[in-house]
Amino acid sequence: MKKYEVMFVLDPALDDDKKAAAVEAVKAVIAGSGEVTEVNEWGLRKLAYPILKKTEGYYVVMQFDAEPELPRELDRRLRINDNFLRHIIVSKDEE
Repeated sequence: MKKYEVMFVLDPALDDDKKAAAVEAVKAVIAGSGEVTEVNEWGLRKLAYPILKKTEGYYVVMQFDAEPELPRELDRRLRINDNFLRHIIVSKDEE
């Protein structure tokens, strides 16, 4: 398994329950064929530039171990969910 990190920005208009549900949904996708090793919720922060007329976002960073196919599926699911303003998945393994 390889080490990865995903950072995503949630819509700040979501209530706390929906934010927690979105974080748990990402954990569930990763748990399907990997393991979450660390979750850091940075909270509400100002965006560098407006996204969909929003100037703030709720930031979350997760580190996980998974097979190489998982990031593609995670990327697909994050793209189709409107609660996620932006996301990025990077490999932490050095080659």
